[in-house]
Amino acid sequence: MKKKVAAVLMASLMGIFCVTGCGGGTGAKPEATQEAEKDEVQDEETEEAGQDEEAEEVGQDEADSASKEDQEKAEDTAILVVSFGTSYNESRDLTIGAIEKKIADAFPEYEVRRAFTSQIIIDKLKERDGLEIDNVEQALDRAVEDGIKTLIVQPTHLMNGFEYTDLADALDKYKDKFDKTVLAQPLLMEDADIDAVIQAVTKKTASYDDGETAICFMGHGTEADSNQVYAKIQGRLTEQGFDNYYIGTVEAEPSLEDVIAALKEKGTYKRVVLEPLMVVAGDHANNDMAGDEDDSWKSILTKEGYEVECILEGLGQVPDIQDIYVEHTKKAME
Repeated sequence: MKKKVAAVLMASLMGIFCVTGCGGGTGAKPEATQEAEKDEVQDEETEEAGQDEEAEEVGQDEADSASKEDQEKAEDTAILVVSFGTSYNESRDLTIGAIEKKIADAFPEYEVRRAFTSQIIIDKLKERDGLEIDNVEQALDRAVEDGIKTLIVQPTHLMNGFEYTDLADALDKYKDKFDKTVLAQPLLMEDADIDAVIQAVTKKTASYDDGETAICFMGHGTEADSNQVYAKIQGRLTEQGFDNYYIGTVEAEPSLEDVIAALKEKGTYKRVVLEPLMVVAGDHANNDMAGDEDDSWKSILTKEGYEVECILEGLGQVPDIQDIYVEHTKKAME
């Protein structure tokens, strides 16, 4: 009898065990088991959250590191805008100053500095106005002293003439003092630049192009081979249908005599509009072009029987021209 009772009790216990613990059972789990599983899930969630937090921290650290590197690069890089210079304060602000500002706005992370190549103008501004501007050597020395490692030099010269070559030579002497130096292109270096300048100046003067007015641009001219760019501009003006536009130079060819011959050959002009093909409306524009002396372009053309109007605005005042310099700086950066 005792054996039978024991067997029944054992069977009952086994049944209970299977109902509550066997994988195929349908009964509810004990509270202790539920709590244990709940704790296990919470541990897994906590671990996953910790991993996410750690990943976020790593990502933030990487972003901070990249930001720090960008900041250090910005502090170590400068853009030096080099111009011939002018003693005409208003024109300087409207032209050279405007180009510098356009470049600074395009590259706000970098410092933009100024240098002039004309020591005569530098000395005059210092004596007359108390304005001190670095020449190229002083600007390069200052950049070295300030710990600049990458120097981008953007000239505002029209072409790669003697001044551009001198600038390249000066920069070459300092190449061992910087990690990297880049000389950007002047305004008129490639055919695309010439076309862009033609677009800018013809758009600006379109209201004068009435068939009875000749629009004449006065360039400086140079003995360097790059002087051929003036004839190239004239040729492309004609090719593009701008038949009432003419290019001359003060000190080279085509000369004013060449321009007058072309005007007479056309024979339909009553008026001439003169404008400098120079970055700044400085001494040449104010005196050689628009002056009252007998040998100025205005006086000579007036004697030839034309009504003459002078526009004393340098190319540097034209936003589209400023954009070309910005593009050249960008290419130098790349």
